[in-house]
Amino acid sequence: MKTRALRLYGANDLRLDTFELPPIREDEILVEVISDSLCMSTYKCALLGKQHKRVPQNVDTHPTILGHEFAGIIREVGKKHQEKFQPGMKFTIQPALNYKGSMWSPGYSYEYCGGDATYCIIPPEVMELGCLLEYKGDAFFEASLAEPMSCSIGAFHASYHTKMGDYHHTMGIQPGGKTIILAGAGPMGLGAVDYAIHGNRRPGLLVVADIDEKRLQRASSLFSSEEALQNGISLIFKNISDTENPAAILNELAGGEGYDDVFVYTPVRSVVELGSALLGKDGCLNFFAGPTDKNFEASMNFYKVHYSSAHVMGTTGGNTQDMLESLELTAAGMIHPALMVTHIGGLNAAKDATLQLPSLPGGKKLIYTHIDMELTAIDDFSIKGETDLRFAHLAEITQRNNGLWSAEAEEYLLSHWKEI
Repeated sequence: MKTRALRLYGANDLRLDTFELPPIREDEILVEVISDSLCMSTYKCALLGKQHKRVPQNVDTHPTILGHEFAGIIREVGKKHQEKFQPGMKFTIQPALNYKGSMWSPGYSYEYCGGDATYCIIPPEVMELGCLLEYKGDAFFEASLAEPMSCSIGAFHASYHTKMGDYHHTMGIQPGGKTIILAGAGPMGLGAVDYAIHGNRRPGLLVVADIDEKRLQRASSLFSSEEALQNGISLIFKNISDTENPAAILNELAGGEGYDDVFVYTPVRSVVELGSALLGKDGCLNFFAGPTDKNFEASMNFYKVHYSSAHVMGTTGGNTQDMLESLELTAAGMIHPALMVTHIGGLNAAKDATLQLPSLPGGKKLIYTHIDMELTAIDDFSIKGETDLRFAHLAEITQRNNGLWSAEAEEYLLSHWKEI
């Protein structure tokens, strides 16, 4: 079986290759990948190469397939797994395996398993851990986005609180409490806002702070304060780009007493330190965004740690239960992963998009692995539609859907674009 895949050979060395996959063993599964959403973690992997914790040291001679937010169709099942999985099933994957203490993960570590490919082989540990998940929805992209959504879901579950004199941790954000998401108007932040408003454990106050006015405007157009109030939440979007003392302004929004839960969605020292300044009594700071610098440091107010029980923790990815929750909430129409997506492209666009991810505007970049299409912003469909009627039709579909990608748009794309 031939596959075409974007592979990592070393730091900043990505290549779109065509090569032969080996026959699957009895404990493996062959899948056809349909969609993969690009993640900043993949950019960090591409930037660091062998220096990344999940990348094997022989990647220069045994390149790994990139992409870990993928979905598709099972095509061949090894004998060991034929009772549970059958050809034709749709699937998605939980890449955070943590298999026997190993950091190895699909999309970083495996020679034959990753999402930026037309076909790949799922290794046995994925099935052993229950991380290959059947997907029963219509749109492949929603299954791809279940993984990034699960990261924010996991972060909300992992935050914790305590009571004076009680050594038990109460897991999850403070229900009815005060939550702030710093650098929260990006794609991952939007997923967190969506979950905060529509999940089962909701804050009473949700502040989304950022320095990008365009992103904030898009976020406020997607989440209305009226809808949030119907769910018991006071929602505030705040631009702090020109604020001399952002901590004072943001604390004022919380009534001057700080926040119960602070999420930091960018690995910037000043933002982490702002998060520390915003912690209220028993406040939990979740450092969500992973840095590439192994020596990344920031100050924290240890007076608060000692006297106010302020604490800090971090999460990287979600677990399988978080993925299942993401899929269930999406299927029920409770959360809407499409709001994270701003660009669509084919496998030919994956290399440049990955290497340029931090500088590309907008939110999630969604790759369809079987088509040839330059990365295109959804907002630009109408412009491209002036010379290509296919884009004009996509523009019409997305405009009917509040400017968002949809199952209808995906179906049209897959049936009208040339295969790579």
